[in-house]
Amino acid sequence: MDVLTKAQRSKNMKAIKSRNTKMEVKLAKALWGKGYR
Repeated sequence: MDVLTKAQRSKNMKAIKSRNTKMEVKLAKALWGKGYR
């Protein structure tokens, strides 16, 4: 059973940001290879 309302749950989930996605890692490696630190 969920203790939060749908609106509260939606607000919480929107606040969570993903990090180190495949695209981010790919870009970081490419930039690192070009000498950007």
